[in-house]
Amino acid sequence: MTERNPERLARACADALFSRDLASQRMGMHLLDAGPGRASLRMPVREDMLQGHGTCHGGYLFALADSAFAFACNSYDEASVAIGCSIDYIAPARLGDELTATASEQSRSGRTGNYDVRIENQHGQLIALFHGKSYKVRGTVLAQETPNE
Repeated sequence: MTERNPERLARACADALFSRDLASQRMGMHLLDAGPGRASLRMPVREDMLQGHGTCHGGYLFALADSAFAFACNSYDEASVAIGCSIDYIAPARLGDELTATASEQSRSGRTGNYDVRIENQHGQLIALFHGKSYKVRGTVLAQETPNE
C-alpha cells in the first residue's frame, strides 16, 4: 500500500467498515469521527432498546462501545478483531438519550492493542466504561470484499 495521510487512512477504513456493518447501522449508530487509534459513534436510545426496568439494555451499550472499539483498532488498515472486552455500567441511559461512544488507543504493539471507550449521554454524563483488547489478523480493511461481491 502506498503511504497515506494517517487521518485520511483512518477515516477511509472507518467509512469502509461502517458501510459493511449492518448491525451498527440497524441499531441507529452514526460514525462521528475517526482517526489513528480513535473513533466516535453516536446512537439514540429508542423504545425498542429498553429493558424491563425502563432503561437502555446493557447489550446495546456494549454494542455501541464495541463498534467504536472496532473502528479505532482497524484505523491503520490492518484487519483486527477483539480477543477480550469488558464493560462497567456507571449510570442508566434512558429513552431519547443520545449516546456518544469515544474510543481511544491506550497501547499498540506487535499484534495486540488496548483501547478504552467512554459512553456519555447528551449532557456529558458518564454512562459506561469499556475496555477492549484487539488482535491483528491477516488482511487489510480496505481490500476486503463486501458481502454482496
